[in-house]
Amino acid sequence: MKNIAITLVFLMSIFAANAQETAIDTTKLWTKKGNFSLLFNQSSYNKQWLGGGTSNIAGNLGINYDFNYKNGDVVWDNKFILAYGLSKIKGDAKTAKTDDRLELNSLWGKKLNGQWYYSMYFNFKTQMDTGLDKNSVKISHFFSPAYFQLGPGFLWKKNDNLSVNFSPAAAKLIVVHPHFTQLGSSFGVLQGDSSRFEFGASISGYYKLNLMTNVSIENRLNLYSDYLDNPQNVDIDYQMNVIMKINKYLSANLALQTIYDDNSIKAFQTREVFGLGVNYGF
Repeated sequence: MKNIAITLVFLMSIFAANAQETAIDTTKLWTKKGNFSLLFNQSSYNKQWLGGGTSNIAGNLGINYDFNYKNGDVVWDNKFILAYGLSKIKGDAKTAKTDDRLELNSLWGKKLNGQWYYSMYFNFKTQMDTGLDKNSVKISHFFSPAYFQLGPGFLWKKNDNLSVNFSPAAAKLIVVHPHFTQLGSSFGVLQGDSSRFEFGASISGYYKLNLMTNVSIENRLNLYSDYLDNPQNVDIDYQMNVIMKINKYLSANLALQTIYDDNSIKAFQTREVFGLGVNYGF
């Protein structure tokens, strides 16, 4: 918990220092843009359907909100992501969680030369609801696990749609509730502990492509290597979000995420969500 306090105090000091600069004229210095989506998936079969199948219904809610600051040679990009989804299979009394994310990305930079900046980045990730395994045993819940990353570095930013940040001295903290580590390790946290501290290097990339008028593809990639434990085993977190707008309020969305964390599970974890639903920009 001491590591959490240090991380939060460090982050707030950075934000406070920059907040003093934003008091000049926020209507010109800040750019804010958000997107709300509510997707639905449904499959229905009658008893005569020879191909087989199970009727089900699913829904996914997503919020993406960007609030970016630019003043002279200082930039500060922030992104908030919330996603939650449930599915219900006919004949099953229980609902299953299909998506659950709460994430904040913050990247501050001061121009060094051309498209290069000194930078400081912060990333926070957790979930909102209880997670169950295939035997309905609780394996996670809100803020357990929770991931923090923080570190200074260098940012290359061509424009708002393309940037890469490199931090050679990045701290990473993983937090879980002690009851998940009573019988063994959990999410990389050793048995009997409630947190794991790592120190290494991080590379984060962002690329948004407007494929055509109504189709955009957003890509986010984070690579992390822990100097203190098997630095050759690089953690990977890749997220892709495709928005295909039908009109102002309707869209088809595809979300894909691939994670590899050697301390958690020695395999790639993949999540995919596709659906048609309401899309609203704000």
